[in-house]
Amino acid sequence: MTTDKTILVIDDEVQIRRLLEITLNLNGYAVSEASTAKEGIVLAATSNPALILLDLGLPDEDGLSVLRKLREWYQNPVIILSVRNSEEDIVKALDSGANDYLAKPYRTGELLARIRTALRLSQDKTSASSQLSFGTLFIDLASHIVRKNNILLKLTSTEFSLLALLARNSGKVLTHQYLLKEIWGHSYSGQTQYLRVFIAQLRKKIEDNPATPELLITESGIGYRFGD
Repeated sequence: MTTDKTILVIDDEVQIRRLLEITLNLNGYAVSEASTAKEGIVLAATSNPALILLDLGLPDEDGLSVLRKLREWYQNPVIILSVRNSEEDIVKALDSGANDYLAKPYRTGELLARIRTALRLSQDKTSASSQLSFGTLFIDLASHIVRKNNILLKLTSTEFSLLALLARNSGKVLTHQYLLKEIWGHSYSGQTQYLRVFIAQLRKKIEDNPATPELLITESGIGYRFGD
């Protein structure tokens, strides 16, 4: 499924999720849903939705904390939908990286208008900022396209999410725990062997010589760095 029109709803209230699913489907959007912070972060990393609707009152983690984590790598719009409507809450959310804030209960027409505006502004910005080049490797974050020597590479959604996270943070060392948590969720934070397998698969696809990698650099005992 294309992610161009997919909206991720992160909200623990099943009635809200059902209502949003119906409303968004009727207006041409595909919907994916998460009822917890953990599920939401994993879905955001693996499916790269066009936009996220985020509730602040999640059962396992405060929505502001989720927003800050998403903003470490997720570049598409995030709109907050929350019963919290104080000026302080709104300012905190906007300062933490939210594109917009709508208090519950909201009017459907207003929500749809704000979604359209956020997506339009994002599309204008994305066309200029979503393409990364590293020597003969080209990554289009918006279209999920990766080319090596101008040849299209076939990556799984997880491989692409991992590569995109590393490439966006080019030059920075990302720890094993951070990568595992951001791509697969908290329950995988100790599965470093799992991460090694995916890094090895990526190296076979993007490195000139996987045995002596120049892009996916191992920082022994710490994590990985995308070499620029």
